[in-house]
Amino acid sequence: MQGFWDDQEKAQRTTQEITGLKDIINSVQGIEGKLEDVETALEMLDGGDDPGLAEELDENLKCSGKDLEELEEKAMLGQEHDSYPAVVTIHPGAGGTESADWAEMLFRMYSRWIEKRKFSFRIIDRQAGDEAGIKNITFTVSGKNAFGLLKSEKGIHRLVRISPFDSSKRRHTSFASVDVIPLIENDIDIKINKEDLRIDTYRSSGAGGQHVNVTDSAVRITHIPSGTIVQCQDERSQLLNRQTAMQILSSKLFELEQKKNREEIEKLQGEKKEIGWGNQIRSYVMMPYQLVKDHRSQVEIGDINSVLDGSIDPFIRGFLEKKLARE
Repeated sequence: MQGFWDDQEKAQRTTQEITGLKDIINSVQGIEGKLEDVETALEMLDGGDDPGLAEELDENLKCSGKDLEELEEKAMLGQEHDSYPAVVTIHPGAGGTESADWAEMLFRMYSRWIEKRKFSFRIIDRQAGDEAGIKNITFTVSGKNAFGLLKSEKGIHRLVRISPFDSSKRRHTSFASVDVIPLIENDIDIKINKEDLRIDTYRSSGAGGQHVNVTDSAVRITHIPSGTIVQCQDERSQLLNRQTAMQILSSKLFELEQKKNREEIEKLQGEKKEIGWGNQIRSYVMMPYQLVKDHRSQVEIGDINSVLDGSIDPFIRGFLEKKLARE
């Protein structure tokens, strides 16, 4: 098409959309092929007993079911920014060491999920707790539909357990908030005035060898009008940290603008917001019984250890299915 590549960004987005559609078509054709094999096997089994063929039939049915689930997931992840990388921030709630430890447990859960998905993540900023756990952590996640999947985790997560920090072995309830936004790309127009920014540098406190301890490479950017603060200490140079921090700041300001628009629509429609501080989206109960329950989709899992080890796909899927039903 003449002039198609004149606008490189638009052409790239169009190419990505075409690739996504081709992927769905290939998935449908693959499922159709497997189901045809199943139909043929059933016809052959009608003629007599064949253990090998029956085993092959069972395997084909299992594969078809798995492929169908993956296809349904693709269909549920068609919103504008679902294909973007995600920026995830975890903050402990009130409760000191208890909540700080719970925030670190959540980070471990997500890192395990990322590993299972064969995604990748990068820690942008991390502040250790005074005694244990973390005061806060921000990391980016890259992988197919990273934001589309992880947006289900945005909200308050509640933990009930016998505290390992309480010598009296009493039951404690801890809260932590998880914020998830898309890591925006160049096709989103966010205007940031330099005079609206305060940029501070400081020495990194994380990993990185001697370099981070002797240079002011970490960067903190404050967007004064909105009060939004972004910190980055992951990169080895101040310039790279500043670039990363500016990209995340743009993402946060874009999300703020989107939130304002949503709130305006909800006000006009009289809708009640579903997710907010003090309104947990999921509870993780370790005592007096074991259960993880998502309060939006009502999905429940009794094996809390597997969930904390990254098996959160049933909750993600339940959220997406409910969201699709509402739309």
